[in-house]
Amino acid sequence: MLGIFLMMTCSKDLTDINQNPNGIALDSANPNLLLPVVLGNTAQRYLALGFGDIAGVMQHTQKDGWFGGHNHYEWNSQEWSEWYGILRNNNLLYDRAEELDLLFLQGVALTMKSFVFGVITDLWGDAPYTNAIQGKRGGLQFEYPRFDPQQVIYESIIEDLQTAVDLFATRDNRGVISDYDLYFAGDTDSWMRFANSLLLRYYLRISEKDPALARAGIESVYNGGNFITEPAQDAILNYTGGGNDIWPTEYAGDAGSNFRRLKPCQTLLDQLISSEDPRLSVWIDPVHCQWLADLDLETDLDIYIRKNGELMDGVQTLKDEEFIRLKGQGDIFTRHYNPNMGAAHLDDNQYVGLPVGLRQPSSYNLNPTPGQSVENQHVSQLSSIYREGGGDMLNARLITASEVSFILAEASLKGWSVGSAQIHYEEAIRNSLETWGVSDQFDMFIIKVAYNGSLKQIMQQKWVSSWTYATESWFDFRRTGLPTLESGPAAAQPVLPVRFNYGLDELINNEENTQSAINQLEITPYSGARGNDSQWSKTWLLQETGKPW
Repeated sequence: MLGIFLMMTCSKDLTDINQNPNGIALDSANPNLLLPVVLGNTAQRYLALGFGDIAGVMQHTQKDGWFGGHNHYEWNSQEWSEWYGILRNNNLLYDRAEELDLLFLQGVALTMKSFVFGVITDLWGDAPYTNAIQGKRGGLQFEYPRFDPQQVIYESIIEDLQTAVDLFATRDNRGVISDYDLYFAGDTDSWMRFANSLLLRYYLRISEKDPALARAGIESVYNGGNFITEPAQDAILNYTGGGNDIWPTEYAGDAGSNFRRLKPCQTLLDQLISSEDPRLSVWIDPVHCQWLADLDLETDLDIYIRKNGELMDGVQTLKDEEFIRLKGQGDIFTRHYNPNMGAAHLDDNQYVGLPVGLRQPSSYNLNPTPGQSVENQHVSQLSSIYREGGGDMLNARLITASEVSFILAEASLKGWSVGSAQIHYEEAIRNSLETWGVSDQFDMFIIKVAYNGSLKQIMQQKWVSSWTYATESWFDFRRTGLPTLESGPAAAQPVLPVRFNYGLDELINNEENTQSAINQLEITPYSGARGNDSQWSKTWLLQETGKPW
């Protein structure tokens, strides 16, 4: 009896101890506290794609260190756990908003659900949707969720966004704490524009598979007029440089490898230079040390660099910080070569990028310090704004006025009733220039890229304007095959990839359902040893379209 009494007492004490006095039960959680987590994590993850390896796929950037995944698409299994983690928090946000009858927060949750599931199906294809993030509900278990067809997910995304628009149309934002809304500070009109703009994106996404639905949807949103039309309305998350809001390439001296390894791709540079694009100097810096053709040079090339034309005997390069300090004082650094004496082909332009898919990118343009320890003085680095942890232009972009105008330009080119393709095209470029602080140069620039009525031109400029969120450009490329891009000499295949591989976690723990989804993928001549689950296999969205290759 004493033993039983002690056990009961101990059990009661343990129960009391295990009650976290600082914790909050799920059924009493304030949904506002979930907003920064959902909105912040979504934007940061999306930036990590569009400024990360997808920028390598779309040839905005290349890396000269740790470059296999970025430059050559050497992707193994890609886990989606972080995206589904966002969805779990968002699911709780919706449940609490529904319990408290907070219409605005319900609309926010539906919009973010649509955005995140859109990213998941765009990247992988079929995915858990109906049974996802359910756990145990109503006596049912969803431990091994089935995968929904990609078509069903897109249709559900559109349905949820339409519901969100209706909720925002009530203008009822009771219960929201504006400071916790990292995008729009609790403004219902801004969220309505965001949701409608996403509808435009996803209607266009499925336009090759269901053109009638896409046309009706885009025309309906356009006629309603409540979508993003100017950069001040963009759905963005600003990086302040404090706490977790630190731009991913913040430079910290020689240890700043994320900044040092990321270089502009020559494909993008060629476009910017040929069209005299005013965004060039905003995004990219000139080389530290420029090659200079010198027919009087008695050797094929200088071993050492020159400062203001004078040879710096014994100096092959300087540290990044030293170049910046001296160039800030007006000093000019060059290295001479004689093209008539058999010097290797050198790029002697002021702006130099890395060609796509090189086998040894750190050696490019006769870098005297190849490897990962010192930057390449003969290749451009990104602009100095990307050295900072935060700033006015350092934003994670979810959707922008420029993208929306390009969507409408393409829709108009298809013959849909959404206004003039030329006006939308020009407005898209104007919006992008305004975003990057060079709108005063629009009149001169638009002459260089004057509208010619072709889809190729629309997609070319949309690709340029997707800088820092190249993920959308990749999705456009898969759908249209534009802009015309080829992989580099070291890539596993001569064409660009079109999807992510399913993750090992799902393959091991949800094998039957994952394999069923893999079987729905279409093998292509480039799928290789991975078979169906290859980054070169086609999801439903691309099957029978002949795109992008």
